[in-house]
Amino acid sequence: MTYEVLAPSSAELDLLNEQAVREYLGTHRFDVVVHAATTRSNRRMAAAPDLLDRNCRMFFNLVRNLAGDERRFGKMIHFGSGAEYDRFQVPARVREDYFDTRVPRDAYGFSKYICAKYIERSDRIVNLRLFGVFGAYEDYAVRFISNACCRALKGLPIVLRQDVMFDYLYIKDLVKITRWFIENDARHKAYNVCTGRPVALTELARVIARISAQVSGRNPNVSVMTEGMGPEYSGDNSRMLTELRGYQFWDLEGSIKDLYAWYARNNDLDVESLRFDENNKIGVSK
Repeated sequence: MTYEVLAPSSAELDLLNEQAVREYLGTHRFDVVVHAATTRSNRRMAAAPDLLDRNCRMFFNLVRNLAGDERRFGKMIHFGSGAEYDRFQVPARVREDYFDTRVPRDAYGFSKYICAKYIERSDRIVNLRLFGVFGAYEDYAVRFISNACCRALKGLPIVLRQDVMFDYLYIKDLVKITRWFIENDARHKAYNVCTGRPVALTELARVIARISAQVSGRNPNVSVMTEGMGPEYSGDNSRMLTELRGYQFWDLEGSIKDLYAWYARNNDLDVESLRFDENNKIGVSK
């Protein structure tokens, strides 16, 4: 199947502008809208004070064009988050029916929670709850797998803030899974989109070090800044696999090799950005 894809930047389409969204959707009349836009924070970017408002407003400016006689597009695939379960107190390998057991305490999780509550009563929106996605073009200063690959390429040691069990999904898997939901009618409103195979960050670091040794002969040292394990962040993906009939994910080592090779081809890296965690370790126990 061939798609005509439009992916406007925020400069080309401001999702916070209700009228602009209405006109854009009215002009193009999409079959499917994949809503991946979000405002969030990370270790080097503080949460915007209006993060909750922005995330909800972008979502509702889109979905209000999905109802009524003047419906402007067919259905929506919404990229939600495991943070909807409350990132700070969520069971390992959490199942979808745990949703709404808790209200997330952080603004990002709460914004995704509000959107998920709306989706529960919509017939044309599917919520794909993402836990950890990695791949090309992400912020390699703070995104662990990319950071570790880039550090290895630059001959730097791989540094972890703290070890944790995490469920990482390769971006090429997310593309295939999203395509399935575009082309098929889902039986449920929400799905945990993850591998179901959580792995410790230290193990990922060792995989990356091994790949580096194989490719370049450099075997970077791996160190952890904070002792002990952080809380596991993972989901049960059996609902999704039932729909996709046993989808086969990229092999973990194969996906990391693929990303490592991409960075090797696109090696214009800011070394100081790679050292972000080391340069900002005040208050971190050793």
